[in-house]
Amino acid sequence: MSRMRRAWLLWAALWALLLPRVNAQEGILHASGNGIPPLTKDYCIRYNPSWVSLPNTLDNITSSSLENLTSKVFCSNSEVPSTLVIKDKAVVVMRGNCSFVDKARTAQSHGAKILLIASKSGLSSPSGNKTDVQNVTIPVALVRYYDIMDMQQALGASINVTLYSPSLPEFDYSMVVIFLIAVLTVALGGYWSGVSELEDLKAVTNPEDRETRRKKEENVTFTPLTVIIFVVICCAMLLLLYFFYKWLVYVIISVFCLASAMSLYNCLSALIRKISFGQCRISCCNKSIEVRLIFLAGFCIATAVVWAVFRNEDRWAWILQDILGVAFCLNFIKTLKMPNFKSCVILLGLLLLYDVFFVFITPFITKNGESIMVEVAAGPFGNSEKNDGNLVEGPAERSAPHEKLPVVIRVPRLEYSALTICGMPFSLLGFGDIIVPGLLIAYCRRFDIQTRSSSVYYVSCTIAYAVGMVLTFVVLALMKMGQPALLYLVPCTLITSSLVAWRRKEMKKFWQGSSYQVLDSSRKPLLQDDGTSRLYSE
Repeated sequence: MSRMRRAWLLWAALWALLLPRVNAQEGILHASGNGIPPLTKDYCIRYNPSWVSLPNTLDNITSSSLENLTSKVFCSNSEVPSTLVIKDKAVVVMRGNCSFVDKARTAQSHGAKILLIASKSGLSSPSGNKTDVQNVTIPVALVRYYDIMDMQQALGASINVTLYSPSLPEFDYSMVVIFLIAVLTVALGGYWSGVSELEDLKAVTNPEDRETRRKKEENVTFTPLTVIIFVVICCAMLLLLYFFYKWLVYVIISVFCLASAMSLYNCLSALIRKISFGQCRISCCNKSIEVRLIFLAGFCIATAVVWAVFRNEDRWAWILQDILGVAFCLNFIKTLKMPNFKSCVILLGLLLLYDVFFVFITPFITKNGESIMVEVAAGPFGNSEKNDGNLVEGPAERSAPHEKLPVVIRVPRLEYSALTICGMPFSLLGFGDIIVPGLLIAYCRRFDIQTRSSSVYYVSCTIAYAVGMVLTFVVLALMKMGQPALLYLVPCTLITSSLVAWRRKEMKKFWQGSSYQVLDSSRKPLLQDDGTSRLYSE
């Protein structure tokens, strides 16, 4: 691999550890027109369940007529004309000037049945003083202003609405797809790393092959010091994204396109080279290259470009993102070599602390009480989404789709819920939750080859990864909130690998790694009886 390609790969890996996690109070605004048959549409709302709870289904719920008062903010009774009758109606007013509690009191005093607060800047959960909230008895929810406009265009002027919050499904079958993708990726990445190790071992015994491997060498080895520097840079990049998201997100998207296109090429070219036919070549600048590899490079670049152009198209762009993401993870696991179990423990341990700190500890540090990891993963929010509505909103045009970091495997949710329409219609798994344990699995595979241990380390660690994924999904279902998967994957894989090494009485060798160095010309290989190389002499 050229230095530039290697630099892009390592640069891209620095941000591959982010995992979107969102914990919110989402509900559904069910709107229906008066046509025959009546048209219906669902919209996302945010509400505070500690104020007034919403029903879980639409059964036996009476809808209310919607009164559009988005020209008003309802901060006081003086804003409500005496001729206006809103009793038993659902009222929608604009956000701004006063708190959500003041708006709720005004609407409630005039007999409104539901209060909707339209926001142009984003949705946040209504909040207020507990004493004041005790007097609020009507449902209060935030809705996007543009959804109100869409509702009127799609359903007409006469609209009936109701609010409900369906229970989140205990289990979504999209998790099965994510489980299979994750386990197969780490298993294939580890196996590919083992194939590379076998080629290196063969090259040791043949000077010509050794020189060929030197030219084709694509591996990068992480020492303990390099691991520490790597984690420090990850922390620095996350903080930079936290403060400068709206600029750096496009840098990350560009890096993802370049790194994933190269990774997809490396993955597919490894398969194509196994095919014996179609090997015609062309010469240019004293170099010869296969025609089929030129077409392959064009295909990989085109795939990345198409994703970049249509990345916000949720109906099908997730397929391309997953393909590119899997290729990136595979190539990274194969390319980056951990020299010993000690480096693996340092890397996985530090990244576990990184994950836990930025998810669970930073909410106690940040001013708005949100974790830095969640803020970066979900994108930046302006102050307008963090207050009680104390701002005046002027006219604004619909903004471009919110850019998200392409650092996850995405699979559409198969069970309908509020999450499906509230901008989170996908089950997600971060690249880091595949790559980080995958590096340990790859080391186990190479150690198996070096010690001829019949893949016991590789198989055991892969199974442990699968168990860790299942445990992550179980905790996710029980706690109803996103989980840092490394919290479960790291202990499962590290403990299992350690137990196997201890049981086989190979812990010292497993911890320190093999002394085998592929391209060290100062060492001469010692050949065994069968002609294969095991160790080096000085």
